[in-house]
Amino acid sequence: MTEINKHSIVIKDLIEQATYIAQDNLEVAEQFLVAAEETFKLLGKMPGMGKLSQFSHPRLANIRQYQIKGFKSYLIFYRSTQTGIEVLRVLHGMRDLEAILDEYLENEEL
Repeated sequence: MTEINKHSIVIKDLIEQATYIAQDNLEVAEQFLVAAEETFKLLGKMPGMGKLSQFSHPRLANIRQYQIKGFKSYLIFYRSTQTGIEVLRVLHGMRDLEAILDEYLENEEL
C-alpha cells in the first residue's frame, strides 16, 4: 500500500481553506475536504502526476504541485518518497507560494 505522509501543518492548511470556503457554502467546504483526500490518494498511486515546481531556491527543487480535483485554485505541494508521497502544504495558488514553502522548510530543518 502506498504511504501518504502529511506534515502536521497540512491539517491546519485544510481546516483554514475549508473554513474560508464554508463562509459561503458549507457543502462545498465538505466537498473540498473529500476532494483533497481523494487527490492525496491519487498522487500516492502516481506521484509523477504533479508538475515539478519552478522555484528558485535549491531547497524547493524536488517539490511537485498538483491541483485538488474540482478546486483548481488550491494546490497540493508534495515530494515523492520511496514508498509514496510526503505532503508538505495545501495552499491557495494566489499566495506567495515560494516564500511560504521556503520559510516552512527552513523551519522544519531546525
